[in-house]
Amino acid sequence: MASYASNVKKELTSLPIHPEHAKAELAAFLRMNGVLNFHEHQFSLDITTENPAIARRIFSLIKIAYKVEPQLIVSRKMKLKKNNQYLVRLQNHVKEILNNLEILSPTLNLITRIPERIIKSREGAMSYLRGAFLASGSVNNPNTSRYHLEIYSIYQDHNDDLLKIMNDRFNLNAKSTQRRRGYIVYLKEAEKIGDFLHIVGALNAMLSFEDLRIMRDMRNSVNRLVNCDTANLKKTANAAAKQVEDIELIERKIGLENIPEKLQGLARLRLEEPELSLKEIAQQVPDGPISKSGVNHRFKKIHDIAENIQK
Repeated sequence: MASYASNVKKELTSLPIHPEHAKAELAAFLRMNGVLNFHEHQFSLDITTENPAIARRIFSLIKIAYKVEPQLIVSRKMKLKKNNQYLVRLQNHVKEILNNLEILSPTLNLITRIPERIIKSREGAMSYLRGAFLASGSVNNPNTSRYHLEIYSIYQDHNDDLLKIMNDRFNLNAKSTQRRRGYIVYLKEAEKIGDFLHIVGALNAMLSFEDLRIMRDMRNSVNRLVNCDTANLKKTANAAAKQVEDIELIERKIGLENIPEKLQGLARLRLEEPELSLKEIAQQVPDGPISKSGVNHRFKKIHDIAENIQK
């Protein structure tokens, strides 16, 4: 059964590619997952994934954005994993494309910052976040786990720029932390995760997330109410048991007829109806109805009498 994160990525890879925004999404893939090679005086660029839909999308992004058709190589992984591995390899115009995407400088230095033109463009920022999530993102199933969405980056300044886009551009209240050999930006608030899924275009996944979140929150609310009711019932039962204990002690030692009349009526009612709540007793006392605090006050007097008898 596919994970929730897999379903999100499946939906994202099926979205139409808009030529004017293809470069922003492609830039995220190449900056985060691309491997640049130099062999026999020629550059090549490899992007490897185990997800065939992601491989097809990278292939399409390159073809649409630059009218260049890369290679798509499929191989089977060795050892224990039996999944196919998909390699998208670009061998033509590599340097020009990376220069144009502002991933490689004219002097062949790697640029890890996200270009300002993408950060300042709403559609560009949305496309870049989509590519970043597809390249190195994950989200937990809201029905079985805590709410959590994250995107992993190798470079701190790239991570900082992702955080800037998510917070300054889209007000997602994202947080950042260091992890292993890199950094992550992450979301913990269910509402903000839903907003992120909407921003990157995973509308079906967003609606599914909201449904699961509402069901989970409703279930948690019911459980809290049940637990609260159970605790209150237990508290009421313990209090009633103590009241009965005090009354029986008074009856054995001095007799109920020797305490004030109002306390007698309350004591006899409690012995006859040990399961009643204070509210129910307040309605049924012989000289009532009285308030719950009035009932409580009388039971305190009964308790004081019982304590004095024991001294």
